[in-house]
Amino acid sequence: MKVKIVKEEGNELRLEIEGEGHTIGNLLQQELLEDKKVEIAGYDVPHPLISSTVIYIRTTGRKSPRKTLQEALARLETKFDEFRKKFEELSPR
Repeated sequence: MKVKIVKEEGNELRLEIEGEGHTIGNLLQQELLEDKKVEIAGYDVPHPLISSTVIYIRTTGRKSPRKTLQEALARLETKFDEFRKKFEELSPR
């Protein structure tokens, strides 16, 4: 996975994630939209034959979009850890 910042100005951030598709785009979009300081969060898969997702974030300006993305990723990591623990409790040993 390669991450490239396409645009970072003021309260806007656009980044491209190579090798990924709708799964990571939708997941990040939904998590970002949970933050009240996010005005817009969206993603695009520009071409169906090329594995690349573009994430767009615009904040209210009270927090940088880079910091907002880092916090969303940390929340997702916590959620995945919780899910893993719950799943392991269900799995036969």
